[in-house]
Amino acid sequence: MRLPYIFAVAFIFLVSAGLCLLAASFAVTKVEESSEFAVRRALDLKGHDWAEVYSDGLRVVLTGTATDEATRFNALTAAGTEVDTSRVIDEMNVAPTSQLAAPRFSAEILRNDSGISVIGLIPASQDREALVERLRDLSDGSQVSDLMETADYPKPKGWDAAITYAVESLTSLPRAKISASPGLVKITAIADSQQEKERLEQSLTRAAPPSLRIGLAISAPRPVITPFTLRFLIDENGGQFDACSAQDEKARDAIIAAAKEAGLSATYSCTIGLGVPSPRWSDAATLSIQALADLGGGSVTMSDADITLAAAQGTDAGTFDRVVGELENALPPVFALHAILPPPETDAVSGPPEFTATRSPEGLVQIRGRLGDETQRDMVDSYARAAFGSEQVHTATRIAPEGLPTGWPVRILTGLEALAQLHNGALTVTPDDLELSGVSHDPDTKAQIAGLLSEKLGDAQEFTLSITHQEPPEPADKLPDPEVCEERIAEVQAGTKIAFEPGSATVATDSRDTVNQIADILRECGPIRLEIQGHTDSQGREEMNQQLSQSRAQSILNELRARRVPTASFTAMGYGETQPIADNDTEEGREENRRIEFRLIRPEPIENPETGLDAIEAEMIEGEQTDNTASDADAGDQ
Repeated sequence: MRLPYIFAVAFIFLVSAGLCLLAASFAVTKVEESSEFAVRRALDLKGHDWAEVYSDGLRVVLTGTATDEATRFNALTAAGTEVDTSRVIDEMNVAPTSQLAAPRFSAEILRNDSGISVIGLIPASQDREALVERLRDLSDGSQVSDLMETADYPKPKGWDAAITYAVESLTSLPRAKISASPGLVKITAIADSQQEKERLEQSLTRAAPPSLRIGLAISAPRPVITPFTLRFLIDENGGQFDACSAQDEKARDAIIAAAKEAGLSATYSCTIGLGVPSPRWSDAATLSIQALADLGGGSVTMSDADITLAAAQGTDAGTFDRVVGELENALPPVFALHAILPPPETDAVSGPPEFTATRSPEGLVQIRGRLGDETQRDMVDSYARAAFGSEQVHTATRIAPEGLPTGWPVRILTGLEALAQLHNGALTVTPDDLELSGVSHDPDTKAQIAGLLSEKLGDAQEFTLSITHQEPPEPADKLPDPEVCEERIAEVQAGTKIAFEPGSATVATDSRDTVNQIADILRECGPIRLEIQGHTDSQGREEMNQQLSQSRAQSILNELRARRVPTASFTAMGYGETQPIADNDTEEGREENRRIEFRLIRPEPIENPETGLDAIEAEMIEGEQTDNTASDADAGDQ
C-alpha cells in the first residue's frame, strides 16, 4: 500500500510545479507586455517613432537608427522614465553624419590702369600661384592684388572652364570686371568705341566653351566732340545733315524734329557726346534750322558757340534781314551769329579753280593750282607727302601770288587734311569756297570733316561737302556672323529635315545629304557656340524619350566630327518631349516634334551692369562710410 502513496505525492508535486510554472510564465508575459507598451508610448510622445521596442524578460531592448547622438540619448531618457534604466538595453544606431555642403566658389577679377585685383573663394586644389602668375603676365608689370581665400573641397563641375575663360578674356579687356563661378562667367567692361564694343562681344562669344554660360555688359563711352559741330543744308533736293552733335537723347530728338520740319527726309541720327558749349545747344540748333527753312535754302554751320548762316544764291535781301534779326534776338546767350548773303549772280564767266587736289581709290594724289611763293609750295608738298605717302603724291603747283586772299595756305592745308580722311575724292579751293567730294568707309567721317573745317576755316567761311559713305569690302578670310550661320542651317532643314531610323539614334540614309550640307555651312562659320538639340514626340515613357533625344543629338555631333567639322565649341543636348512645336495628338504634329535643331548659345543679359571702375569706386565709398561710422562710434564712446 506504500507504493500508491508515493505515486500520489509525486503526482501532486508535479501538478503543483506545473501550476507554478504557468503562473510565473503568465506573470513574466504580463510584465514584458506592460513594459514594452509603456516604453513605446513614451517614445511616441517624444516623437521617436523611428525607434523599435521589444521585451526580453525584464529587459527592454531599443533598436533603430537615430538621426544624431542627441536624438539617441533623448530616446534612452524617455525609456528610463517608464522602466528602471538598468533594464533598458541600448542597441540603437546613429546615422552617419552627412558631408557638409561645399561652399559657393567664385572669383571676381577687376582690371584697370592701376593693375589687377582678384578676390573670392577658390578650391584648395586650384593652382593659386599659377593663376596669379598668369594675371601678372597680363598686367604688363602692374600690380596684382591677390585677395583670394581657399576651401578644401573638390572643384565643382564647370569651375576650371569658368576660371580659364575669365583669365583668357582679360587679354582683350584693359578695363573690366569679370565674375567667375562654376559654369557661369559675367563680364562687365568698357570699350573705346561702338565698333570696338561689337568686336569684343563677337570675339568673347566665339571664345567661350559651349558648356559655359556667359553674360556680357560692354559699354562704349560717349565720345568727346571737339568742336561741337552741326551743319544742315537745304537745296533743291530737300534738307540734309553734313554733321550733327547733341549732348543727350532729348537734344538729339529736338534737333531731328526741327530738321524734319525743314525738309529732312532721310533717316539720320546725331552723334551724342561730351563737350557741348552750352546746355541750350539744342535750342540754338533748332532755332538756326528753322531760320534756314524760313530763308528757303542755304546752309547753317554751328561750331561750338559760333553760328554761320549762309543764304542760298538769290535770297531776297528783305527776307534775309528779317530772318537774321529774329534769329539774333532769339538765340540763347553765348552764341554768336554770322550771316552771309551771297551777292547777285553776274554774267561774267568764272575762271578756272585756283587750287585742286584729287585722290584716286589706289591712293594716288595729284595737286595742281596757285600758291603765293616757293615757301608755300614746299610747305604744301611736304604736308601732302606726310599725309598721303611720299611715293603717292604728284605735285604740279605754280607760283602766282596775284589775287590770292589772306589765309590762302591755311585753306589749302585744311582741305588736304580733310581729303586725307577720304578713301578717294576731290578737293577744290577758291577764295570764296572750299568744295570737298568723295567716298569714305566710315559713316562718321562727314561729321568729323565738317567739324574740322568749321574749326580751322574760322567764322563766316563757306564750304561744301559731298561725301558718300560706302561699306569697306569684306576681308576674304572674314567669318560670317553666327546669326547668319543659324539662319542658313534653318533654311536647309526647312527643305529636308534630319530623320532617324525608327526608335534609334542612327541617321536615316535619306538624311545624310542634309547632314553634309549642314557640315559645309559649319565649316565656313568657324568656331561658333552651338547647341545641337534633340526633340521627340510624347509617345512612350518620358525617361526613354529623354534618353533617345540625347542619343540622337550626340549622334549628329558625331556625324559632324566624322565630316571634319571642328566641334570643340558645340554641345549636344536632349530635351525629350518637353518642347513640342506641334500637337502630339496627330501624326503630323508628332512628326514635326521629332526633330533636330541647331541653336546659338547666346550671352545672357546682365541686369544693372557695373563696370570695373564703378566697382572700385563703390568699394572706396563703402570703405569711407565704414571708417566714418567707426569714427562716429568712437566719438560716441568718448
